[in-house]
Amino acid sequence: MTAVRVAAVDLGASSGRVVAAEVGPDLLAVTEAARFPNGPVRLGATLHWDVLALYRGVLDGLGAAGAIDAVGIDAWAVDHGLLDATGALLGNPVHYRDSRTDGVADRVHAVVPAADLYATTGVQVLPFNTIYQLAAAAGTPQLTAANDLLLVPDLLGYWLTGERRAEVTNASTTGLLDVRKRDWSSDVMRRAGIDPGLFAPLVEPGERIGELAPHVLADTGLPASVPLVAVGSHDTASAVVGVPAEGERFAYVSCGTWSLVGVELAEPVLTEASRAANFSNELGVDGTVRYLRNVMGLWLLQECLRDWPDAQLADLLAEAAQVPAFTAVVDADDPVFLPPGDMPARIAAACRRLGQEPPPDRASTVRCVLDSLAIAHRRAVRDAVRLSGREVDVMHVVGGGARNALLCRLTADACGLPVVAGPVEATALGNALVQARALGAVEGGLAELRALLRATQSLTRYEPAGDERAWAAAERRARGG
Repeated sequence: MTAVRVAAVDLGASSGRVVAAEVGPDLLAVTEAARFPNGPVRLGATLHWDVLALYRGVLDGLGAAGAIDAVGIDAWAVDHGLLDATGALLGNPVHYRDSRTDGVADRVHAVVPAADLYATTGVQVLPFNTIYQLAAAAGTPQLTAANDLLLVPDLLGYWLTGERRAEVTNASTTGLLDVRKRDWSSDVMRRAGIDPGLFAPLVEPGERIGELAPHVLADTGLPASVPLVAVGSHDTASAVVGVPAEGERFAYVSCGTWSLVGVELAEPVLTEASRAANFSNELGVDGTVRYLRNVMGLWLLQECLRDWPDAQLADLLAEAAQVPAFTAVVDADDPVFLPPGDMPARIAAACRRLGQEPPPDRASTVRCVLDSLAIAHRRAVRDAVRLSGREVDVMHVVGGGARNALLCRLTADACGLPVVAGPVEATALGNALVQARALGAVEGGLAELRALLRATQSLTRYEPAGDERAWAAAERRARGG
């Protein structure tokens, strides 16, 4: 087998980047070719994504990547572009943090009961799920004129190749896909008043979508015959491929703006207890199921830092490590934290509602955020074990949160499990590995891909040293108990 060089396009909620990866039987190395900002744009009362700027960043990044053998795209879930009958975009995609879906889930559940929806789709109720976004958009000129709906990575893939496809791992987050059949649910769509004709044919990770179009090759300077390969286009699906686990008894925290906390299964868990716990059955690579809960994640810290433009994160983390544990804790999943804006004030207000003294300074606020996230990780992983029956011996923290040593240590203490932190680049690595396998540069299933990760990536292990009773008491305080 010959090594290949591929471009992993990885689009996050605050930035996008193109990573060049060299992959072979004993080789896995990545280099960032380009990074570009990705921020919301408010137009009137609506929060949008600037998807054309993202596309320009992707083109520039592919040009900077140099000679490549393939491209794969991953991004966040649920948000989408609408195309008219000519293939033209009908306005910039609306941001999932926009308020248009407030209260919409209840309207949808009046015609598709929540239990029926979960039994088919297995997706946790989040106010911004695609099904609720479409219900909120019912009757608008854009949706009325729409001929096609493409999730963000599929939309960019369409612009690169001219092929309209829907990759299954991201499609599984919409609330419109039958999780058992790995196919669109026309029944759910019709009951919710959504036109099934909007949705493109599904592809699995590893399938070739098409070749980069001539105008894309001209814009990027790439040679002819560069394929776009479907990867786990939901960034968490690629990140879970990039978890360097050995065996099945592991949990993962894909930790960035969101913390996606769960286990990898062969079949979905569609019990009433699972629905009540608001767990999601999202599809993964190689027929797997990502059984997880969305936790608010480092968004809480990112928004604090936006209000403290003069702050240095490293200094704040060092100071936070000296703050006594559990001085203040909140429920990280409280919906009050979902919108942008003045996070320190909202944390202080949440503490007051819980009968606690608000954090008196920045370092204490950071410690409150990290203690609260560790508690949320603890709750999610214990629920995942209880509901799925999958025993867990180790937790893997991947993504940007793997750099946060204090959060990793607190997560180990809270969960009573060793934490293996890294790789930070799990999403790009998982993206690249699926491409490389499709090109024949590596062989095997997820076990073999993960063995290559363990052999080539730097990892850090944190052993638990927490007081179980103290963490249990803190968890009760965070929930108002």
